[in-house]
Amino acid sequence: MPRINYRSSDIALMARMMRAEAEGEGNQGMLYVGNVIVNRVIADCSDFKDVRSVHQAIFQVQGGNYSFEAVQKGNMFYQRARTGEKRLAKLNLDYWRQHPAKFALWYFNPYAPCPPTWYDQPFSGQFKNHCYYEPKAGTCDSVYRG
Repeated sequence: MPRINYRSSDIALMARMMRAEAEGEGNQGMLYVGNVIVNRVIADCSDFKDVRSVHQAIFQVQGGNYSFEAVQKGNMFYQRARTGEKRLAKLNLDYWRQHPAKFALWYFNPYAPCPPTWYDQPFSGQFKNHCYYEPKAGTCDSVYRG
């Protein structure tokens, strides 16, 4: 049983975002970005209460900007999904999740050491240039179930 319900178009969309956000961090980095996308669909808390699909997670607008920078800035996001990235996206959708993004809802590249918190959310770990953050204990139990 997959982690979330999805269609084949979701696989391609997610694959494009994973590549645009983390191609320089290899397959592992792209899988971590995929974890965050799926976790946002699962989460029933914070800014993600109304996010119930891959499309909604990727095109979500927060504070007047897209949650994922690649939507508005990245030419790579608007290129066709490749077979390898689609395979990775399907792994995320079906079952794959791993630390430091296992329960993460946020990540960013600080171009410096990772801060211990980000918007008051605890640091869960780092992979190459990205710092991952999961919800504060007791604030989003749904992300730990999915």
